[in-house]
Amino acid sequence: MNQKIPKGNAPQKPEPAPQGVEFRRGSDVYHERRTAPTRTALISPEIRLRGAKSIDGTSRFEEFASLARAIRLDIISHSKIAVRTTKPSTFFGTGQVSSMAEEFAQSKIELVLVDTALSPIQQRNLERDLGAKVLDRTALILEIFGERAATREGVLQVELAHLNYQRSRLVRSWTHLERQRGGFGFLGGPGETQIEADRRQLRDRVASLEKRIEKIRKTRAMQRKPRDSVPFPLVALVGYTNAGKSTIFNLLTGASVMAKDVLFATLDTTVRKVHLPHGKDIIISDTVGFIADLPTDLIAAFRATLEEVVLADVIIHMRDVSNPDHEAQARQVLAVLADLGVSPETTPVIEAWNKIDLLTPQNDSVPSPKPVGTVEAIAQISALTGQGIPALLSAIEDALAKGSRTFDVHIPHDEGQNIGWMYDHCEVLAQADPGKTATTYSIRVTPRHQREFLTRFKGQLTRQEKV
Repeated sequence: MNQKIPKGNAPQKPEPAPQGVEFRRGSDVYHERRTAPTRTALISPEIRLRGAKSIDGTSRFEEFASLARAIRLDIISHSKIAVRTTKPSTFFGTGQVSSMAEEFAQSKIELVLVDTALSPIQQRNLERDLGAKVLDRTALILEIFGERAATREGVLQVELAHLNYQRSRLVRSWTHLERQRGGFGFLGGPGETQIEADRRQLRDRVASLEKRIEKIRKTRAMQRKPRDSVPFPLVALVGYTNAGKSTIFNLLTGASVMAKDVLFATLDTTVRKVHLPHGKDIIISDTVGFIADLPTDLIAAFRATLEEVVLADVIIHMRDVSNPDHEAQARQVLAVLADLGVSPETTPVIEAWNKIDLLTPQNDSVPSPKPVGTVEAIAQISALTGQGIPALLSAIEDALAKGSRTFDVHIPHDEGQNIGWMYDHCEVLAQADPGKTATTYSIRVTPRHQREFLTRFKGQLTRQEKV
């Protein structure tokens, strides 16, 4: 018989787990208990200094909004504010700050994102006057990278960049403590002791991260040695963020790298082998996307990852030609490459004009594309539909052949090891009818393997010419 359980003794339903957001700060994981995204206001300053043109435009305005949408935020407003003279204390004028404070108080804004680089003092004063947390463009990009970093290497690099960024802002964490009054020993204020202790811990953590990243760099170099010993040239994909690098990478390699219409969809370098139409194999590398005003600390932290670009035999510069500001974006990419020490004079650059399927005669707002900088070749493609991919692969082959030399070499049949090396490291263009004891081959040799080739087949060459 079923017994009726008294109402007071009925089993209680377990309380639902608190909803929240999980996020990282370096190697630490935090859980933020909040049921709604942060109420955020975006500010895009239009800087109009005397004798200078405005550095802001529609594309910059929309790009900043895309950056903010890349993380979990509730964007309440996005406004442009003209700035003729930047104030050392608050960046904006007094009247502008007062107007923003009233508007944000009515809208219950919790976070303000400013599309510029703020000094620590400007950030502190704006937070005090606006009554909300304030982050500049650099801090926002660091937040996005912190959320997107997936591998251990990426997490360490983002944490290092974040700590370097916080160095000059450490004093803001201790504004409730007294500042140093002067003198020695106990005459110093208590704030000085706490700040110095935190700075020492920060320096120790930065030094530890730099050692760990250096160890990763050495490990990556060791892993690269076997790849360098085989005849696989390295082709690196670079470009502005959201230009379609991961999409073309997946198309060429059959990989499944995350490719979305968002900024900084992927941060970690991925390499795969690709078979070219004329039989040559290459290694293609997908790298992190660049952006205007990319934090220098972030570039420094990601140098280990971007080594694939520095060591590349050919660089494919992906350009989103459907973006009205594609020419300025291309110049930003070339500036970052120059900072890394990559020069088009030493490394051939192929411009891949992506998203041509979005260009229509009615779209007059997009300027006609033209090459930026020194370019080896141009391929008009669509990574989404596959249009123009054969032309891109052909351009890669032509760029790799630049500086190559063709030889006719007479190899005896009993030199099987040398014949195998030739097929592995060179491109066999033709071969004569094999004789009883030897065969004559017509081959193309890239600059990377010419020295070893001449050493192996010295005395067996019948003809040589430059390509």
